[in-house]
Amino acid sequence: MLSQDILKTLATYTQQMTTQVTLVLQTGEHDKRAELVGFLQQLSSVSDNLRLIERNENLASPISFYLEVAGKNTGVHFSGIPSGHEFNSLILAILNAAGTELKLDKSLQTMVQKINQPLHFEVFVSLSCHNCPDVVQALNQFALLNEHISSEMIDGALFPELIEQRNIQGVPSVYVNGERFANGKIDTAQLVDKLIARYPEIAKADETEQLPQQDVTVIGGGPAGVAAAIYAARKGLKVTMIADRIGGQVKDTVGIENLISVSKTTGTALTSNLLGHLNDYPINKREFVRVENIATSADNSVAAKQLQLSNGELIKSKTVIVATGAKWRELGIPGEKENVGAGVAYCPHCDGPFFKGKDVAVVGGGNSGIEAALDLAGMVNHVTVFEFLPELKADQVLIDKAQAHEKITIIKNAATKEIIADNGKVVALRYEDRVTGEVKRQSLSGVFVQIGLVPNSQFLPEQVAVTQHGEVIIDEKCRTSATGIFAAGDVTTVPYKQIVIAMGEGAKASLAAFDHLLATS
Repeated sequence: MLSQDILKTLATYTQQMTTQVTLVLQTGEHDKRAELVGFLQQLSSVSDNLRLIERNENLASPISFYLEVAGKNTGVHFSGIPSGHEFNSLILAILNAAGTELKLDKSLQTMVQKINQPLHFEVFVSLSCHNCPDVVQALNQFALLNEHISSEMIDGALFPELIEQRNIQGVPSVYVNGERFANGKIDTAQLVDKLIARYPEIAKADETEQLPQQDVTVIGGGPAGVAAAIYAARKGLKVTMIADRIGGQVKDTVGIENLISVSKTTGTALTSNLLGHLNDYPINKREFVRVENIATSADNSVAAKQLQLSNGELIKSKTVIVATGAKWRELGIPGEKENVGAGVAYCPHCDGPFFKGKDVAVVGGGNSGIEAALDLAGMVNHVTVFEFLPELKADQVLIDKAQAHEKITIIKNAATKEIIADNGKVVALRYEDRVTGEVKRQSLSGVFVQIGLVPNSQFLPEQVAVTQHGEVIIDEKCRTSATGIFAAGDVTTVPYKQIVIAMGEGAKASLAAFDHLLATS
């Protein structure tokens, strides 16, 4: 239940509520209902503008409730007890329903408001998933923006029959109007992309709201992008940041102990700090959208670049800093893409709990792979690590821990060939012994892919030179081969992909862009 410290903090948060929000709980009986009632009673006790009522609303179950304002269902629903990582989703929904300003970019809000078809989103989550709240919170805001939209958070652990019925083995798993919409490792930007694909007309930008020409446009919201934007803003420049999400890969990192001067933190905490610092400056933010292309002249002589965004907006900028980082590398074998969310996963922290008592594989013997194996070993029956090379690439301290763990088996010189599924669920992994050439089959229920990263550079124009692996080639001042386009962080050729290095590279790219503007003005 909620501690006194949490209740005091909530009382402070809710002091500015001027609109009453009612938590409407479905009547009925359920093993967890008493716990949920106690939880909501405690929560509603912190403010006179919060109240709990119970009535028959034909909701999903007796542990389902929704937020009501002025006698009207806001469309924000919860099925389960939104504790753990989802506690913030509930509190933010309450504050937003009461009138607190939404965090969504104005252009995105306009897009959502254009939808005129009924959409009921169901978001299946695990309370231990640190990626799920982003999706829940975004869809809750969609519901508050548009009366045609409703969103329901469903704690998969409390609805095992529904999880089994829909063959869900990864979170978040999003359904719309009863049909699968997105699953596995997804973010708000991907949801927006899917909405645009479904309703292309919502991406028509209003030309009257276009930004004036910018001095610097930063693409990417991770450590490199945030550092670049802040350094540019401190120079008094007109700055815009475009990011599918603030924090980037950092947001998915559970523990961080190598950020100098900060002995220990988490990805969530660091992301919050990055956003807080970003908000200290007048930086235009375009979050949850992507840059589809950058128009430049053939000879690189034109100072202004034109960036086409996925929401239809066009941004003109004198310089561009690319800090888009990287994404998880895929195996590229049969059965991988087809079974994402049905046994194939990329985040052990998010999806590990779905494999309790089962056998799983981790493909990849680097730091991320061995860390994933150690993490999963505490949840599953057994973990088999498959490494392509003759030796593991992870730090020795991690290798020692894995080799000593009774629940971890390590197979080296293994080339994965196929992920096999039956009735919509992964049942085995087929691999080749690279020494003998023998093809073997390992029975298991899940495959966690941890084989490194791929640079997010696919949208860049031909004038920007990249390596055969897609890394943007830069010089000592983060300049690319295209005049006026700079790059920083994990998307580039800079060695050692570390948070502290990305921050320094972002700052360096911004200073180089400033020098370029001075020289060309």
